[in-house]
Amino acid sequence: MKKLSLYLLVILTIIVVDQVSKIYVFHNFFLGESVPVIDGFFNLTYVRNSGAAFGFGGAFHDWIRYALFLALPVIACVWLSVLLVKSIDGPKIMSWAYALILGGAIGNLIDRFRLDFVVDFFDFYIGDYHFATFNVADSAITIAAGLIIIDFFLHKKTSEEVNAN
Repeated sequence: MKKLSLYLLVILTIIVVDQVSKIYVFHNFFLGESVPVIDGFFNLTYVRNSGAAFGFGGAFHDWIRYALFLALPVIACVWLSVLLVKSIDGPKIMSWAYALILGGAIGNLIDRFRLDFVVDFFDFYIGDYHFATFNVADSAITIAAGLIIIDFFLHKKTSEEVNAN
């Protein structure tokens, strides 16, 4: 249980930081308002995302959006919780990945249940290239995806070494 407590603390921290930052933007920015943080590179811009990551599916019919962006994520969170508990005694990288995904997914789910959209506000530019606006929850999920990729290559190398012998 002690091992699980650390991951639960990470999940809770992500949810709190995500929600506090979104509530701040929601109450202090006008929709579409953009405040430069690093001129020409990074802005805080209030965007409402009714789709999935980076706006995917925002134009879907309501019943499809509810199924995809409310029901499915709840099921995924239950499944990820089971995976987290089962991974506690395994490779730590996957436990961290599950915790990050859970924190991010729950943070975005809270928005969907509360507002029917997700508040996004991190807005980056590199020259003329504009990356999709995102939030703390999306960042946690993206970091988790990176950890899963790293874990894949670590296990691939281990499997190749085993097969070579």
